[in-house]
Amino acid sequence: MTKRFSNPLCLHAGSTNTGRILATLAVITVLDGCSTAAEHYRELGATEDRAMTVGLVQKNVSKGLPQSSVATTLGSPNIVTRDTDGKETWIYDKVASEASFSQGTGNVNSSLSGFGSFPSAGGNSGSVMASIFGGYSKSAGAASVTQRTLTVVIKFDPSQRVDSVTYHSTKF
Repeated sequence: MTKRFSNPLCLHAGSTNTGRILATLAVITVLDGCSTAAEHYRELGATEDRAMTVGLVQKNVSKGLPQSSVATTLGSPNIVTRDTDGKETWIYDKVASEASFSQGTGNVNSSLSGFGSFPSAGGNSGSVMASIFGGYSKSAGAASVTQRTLTVVIKFDPSQRVDSVTYHSTKF
């Protein structure tokens, strides 16, 4: 006589003996996310607070400002020239490069374990234990490089006050 079980964890062990396998299954999954390049870029912090910018020049350098105030605000120029009339020209030529790189890894690991026991011929019982392990991992990265240039030309009158300010800025 064959006995059928409605529970899917119970199995038929043969035509004359019925057996039951008790199984415990455990699935453990570990996920480890990765950060994007944009997230890493935000963590770099701003460098604009320390750099010369067009805004800094527009805000702090105007016609009539003494040379000493320009030097205090912008620092020493890269190039200084004096024409035949005794007028000085200060040139600030700044180049900045900013590079960022982001790399992240992710993985998924899982484990499936089972244990069961069943009666065998002669009244003894047997047991079965099985484990399955698997996993997946990946890594990804991104890089970004930005170049900025700023050229500021300040011409002074004979009394060492700002006569004119011009600038050229690029970012690529």
